[in-house]
Amino acid sequence: MKKTLIAGLLLVTAAWMMAFRPAPPATLKWYTWEEAVELNKTKPKKMFVDVYTDWCGWCKKMDKSTFADPAVAAYLAENFYPVKLNAEQKADIQFAGETFKYMENEGGRGGVHTLAYSLLDGKMGYPAMVYLNEKFERIMISPGYKEVPAMLKELKFAAEEQYTKTTWDAYNAAN
Repeated sequence: MKKTLIAGLLLVTAAWMMAFRPAPPATLKWYTWEEAVELNKTKPKKMFVDVYTDWCGWCKKMDKSTFADPAVAAYLAENFYPVKLNAEQKADIQFAGETFKYMENEGGRGGVHTLAYSLLDGKMGYPAMVYLNEKFERIMISPGYKEVPAMLKELKFAAEEQYTKTTWDAYNAAN
């Protein structure tokens, strides 16, 4: 009887704790390139493009740490259309009257999507982030893994249009 009572109390306590715990933070909504372009037609917003590959370990680490951080996720969602672009995707992308395609490397081993290649000026390293203004003009390319503080600094540089007043290097040194 005593064991049943204790088990019952534990069960009620667990249920009560589950009912009143805070909701988990919402995960960041990532868009495809096409979705972001379509949304930009009715509500112009800057784009943040995360150029990644499926085999990139640092890309996966950023997804689990930097992009999962509540402050980064909230800032991205409020100020940008966050886009995931697989640099090796096979599907064509229609944009600005052009068709961007997957192109195999010479020798047939691997390849790259021409939109990723264009956004990164052919400097194919992952992860790489590309910031675009509302007219799809590139603000900056940011290669490499970023911890939360560095990512927030970059996001603010682009969202607050600091790039119209100073260079990234000067802004980064001063802030």
